[in-house]
Amino acid sequence: MRQIPVDTSGAVVMVAKTPQVKVRDRRTGEVATDMETGAKLMTVDVMFAANEEVEILSVTVPEPGITGELSMGTPVALTGLIARPWENDFNGQKRHGIAFRAVAVTSLADATAGSKAA
Repeated sequence: MRQIPVDTSGAVVMVAKTPQVKVRDRRTGEVATDMETGAKLMTVDVMFAANEEVEILSVTVPEPGITGELSMGTPVALTGLIARPWENDFNGQKRHGIAFRAVAVTSLADATAGSKAA
């Protein structure tokens, strides 16, 4: 599957919704896990502002990659953000989109508070 690296250096990224457990199967409640490490996967919705445009992205991240307090409005850094195009058939209808995944989502609130105090 094609993976496209996403450059976040010129973007402002903030938490739009606190991390939620990613569910693999809604009928059974099965939690999604990382295929390589077995870590529980989480979804963090973020506001991604760049080039005078703002979007809400749902980013999947392994639970150990979430660091700091991630409440709504918290500025964050996205480490290793990639985009993956996807397509599937559901009940005879084609669906497609882009899935986002990061190695880590790190709160920048402490760093911001520290630089303001200096």
